Amino acid sequence: MAFTARSQPAREAILTAAKRRFTADGYERTTIRLVASDAGVDPAMVMRYYQSKEGLFSAAVHLDLRLPDLAGVPRDQIAGLMARHFVDRWEGDLTDETIIILLRSAVTNPDVAIRLRTVFSDQVLPFVRAATDDSPDSEVRAGMISTQMLGVALSRYILRVPPVVALDQEMLIELVTPVLHHFLIDPMPAGPIPNRRAGRR
Repeated sequence: MAFTARSQPAREAILTAAKRRFTADGYERTTIRLVASDAGVDPAMVMRYYQSKEGLFSAAVHLDLRLPDLAGVPRDQIAGLMARHFVDRWEGDLTDETIIILLRSAVTNPDVAIRLRTVFSDQVLPFVRAATDDSPDSEVRAGMISTQMLGVALSRYILRVPPVVALDQEMLIELVTPVLHHFLIDPMPAGPIPNRRAGRR
């Protein structure tokens, strides 16, 4: 749909309200009517702009990890750079509500879970391939790095595990760095590399 300048304030109000609702209530409990009420518009206007709750979610939730360029970065510094970038992405200069929305919603909605997996496969995997010179086990390394960073985010922002919440940013980065270094740099255990298509739907 082509939007006009006149519709911009209404669309911004709707997307702001949607992000807040999806963050607080998750995908399942958020409704078009609730978002419209929060935005001060008629539900028909939300449907006109976004067609469905799925369309609204897609417009409101876009996660770009903005992973850094590795050109000129020594290999033994990549893990620290990555740890700092992720922490900044979640709560520093690049912070927004998107990761919280996705994590909260992915627990109950398979489509959102697929979207979150896609974000990491499309963004983390190329980064890891670049960091490891496209080693044959890049997918395994990227998968394990994803489990670490998603686990930190889930524990810190959704489950709010007290010791994890209590960590300041620098301590969190210091603790995460050697784990990422292990999955990026250290030799992987000997054994067959999992089929790249295994587990895919």
